[in-house]
Amino acid sequence: MSQIIANGNPVAAKVPCSIEDFLRAQKLLPRSVVVEHNGEAVAPSEFSQRQLRADDKLEIVKIVAGG
Repeated sequence: MSQIIANGNPVAAKVPCSIEDFLRAQKLLPRSVVVEHNGEAVAPSEFSQRQLRADDKLEIVKIVAGG
């Protein structure tokens, strides 16, 4: 088990894994978040292909609808 830095906090993760798998393991729906991987914005269509490695950095922002 390695770790990913998510929003500045270390999170244990089995890597390599896709961003989609990581999000689901964190109980987040991939379509409900915006993700930056090592400083680069990632399109939701890439979540299943983009692989995470130990000590990668993610910024995850939940999308909230409202008016």
